[in-house]
Amino acid sequence: MRKIDAKLLVDTTGGAVSRDIFVDADVYQQELETLFTRAWLFIGHESQIPNPGDFFTSRMGEESVILCRDKKGEVHVFLNSCRHRGMKVCRYEQGNTSLFTCPYHSWSYTTEGKLQGVPQYRNLYEGSLERDDWSLVEVAKLKRYKGTVWATWDKDAPEFEDYMGKALIHLDQVLDCRDGRPGGSEVIGVHKWVVPANWKFASENFLGDTYHNPSHRSVDLIGIGPGSKGGQAGRRNDAELEQAEHIWVSFPQGHGVHSAIAGERNEYGGSFLTDPEIEEYFRNAHEQRKERLGEQARLLPFTGTVFPNTSYHGRQPRGLCVWHPSSPTETEAWRFFLVDADAPEKVKDYLRHYYMRYSGPAGMTEQDDMENWLYATRASTGVIARRHPFNYAQSKGKFVKDGPYGGDVSYQMTEQNARNYYDRWASYLEGAGWEELMGQTPASQQDV
Repeated sequence: MRKIDAKLLVDTTGGAVSRDIFVDADVYQQELETLFTRAWLFIGHESQIPNPGDFFTSRMGEESVILCRDKKGEVHVFLNSCRHRGMKVCRYEQGNTSLFTCPYHSWSYTTEGKLQGVPQYRNLYEGSLERDDWSLVEVAKLKRYKGTVWATWDKDAPEFEDYMGKALIHLDQVLDCRDGRPGGSEVIGVHKWVVPANWKFASENFLGDTYHNPSHRSVDLIGIGPGSKGGQAGRRNDAELEQAEHIWVSFPQGHGVHSAIAGERNEYGGSFLTDPEIEEYFRNAHEQRKERLGEQARLLPFTGTVFPNTSYHGRQPRGLCVWHPSSPTETEAWRFFLVDADAPEKVKDYLRHYYMRYSGPAGMTEQDDMENWLYATRASTGVIARRHPFNYAQSKGKFVKDGPYGGDVSYQMTEQNARNYYDRWASYLEGAGWEELMGQTPASQQDV
């Protein structure tokens, strides 16, 4: 594998990015080695493993991991690979067990990761195998945050809150209850599919690429939003977002968000017009949120990406999206759909159906996005095409540095979030230290 000089591929000052970063095999391998082994990555949600022995198989980069709760109730994340010959010790997506047993040679491990069963141990291994030395490989650091579980392989990584920085207040808007109580979300389903596209196109899209809205014109015309009635067009999201001022915020850690600021009166906009009972539930949640949070209740989540590959929809559909790399030109997309755990079943059922109508390979909106991402990936493979970079100069320099919402704020459509994201991406591939990764002002902003 040749060493990639990532800074030569990403010109955030001039606003140009080489197409190679989306298709080159050596770039991709360097991502796996320098980025996915160090960054904090989303694993799953505690609501998926409520009881001792519960597990959910997830991913970190290309590698399978097990999120599980041991018999004492502690949460762990293990590499899903037997220490003997590497076979997966868990081949189910979700379930409950007391032991993870490798189907190859039957080595078995407890939910605490300890090697317990070794066939013919006394005859073959006694005196030469210390079981404690051959436990499942566990992540270096794990963080449980408002129900979500994050992990990193790097023991020197900063704590999760430092890694998130001021972007955390935006993620909170997704994870907190709709009435303003902290936390309280649960996962009501995980949608998984494969996209023939590079994983970064999806991550970049959720940083706040509002410029691509014409892609969804046909969806807007038929109106698939939660408040849509027959003949009501132009709505994919709830009414508060339409009435709000929109902002784009980039953070030194590489995160980026597209949020909204409600008007001073922060009035509720009718959304669930097809069902008065559900409408009343969300109207009441809106008023309680205003009462609990005051001025802070004006901050509304729209979309965002937690560097490198976890994105979110903050309102409707509300959920976390993870873009798992499978190859330079293939991504496995996972959407974790969120609702308030104590919401009425009728509300949960309504949202479940809406989420499926909106998202995924059969979802009306995501079909548009996937078509864009796969063609953008294909457009990066041609010999002539790769001689010409992509343009990332939109609204260059037009932002407020260290603005009021935790980062560098733009009040107009911008690619600043993407420029910042790729600047940080290049720093990881160059092997930068954590101090630089967390605090250095991106080169694209130093002369502003």
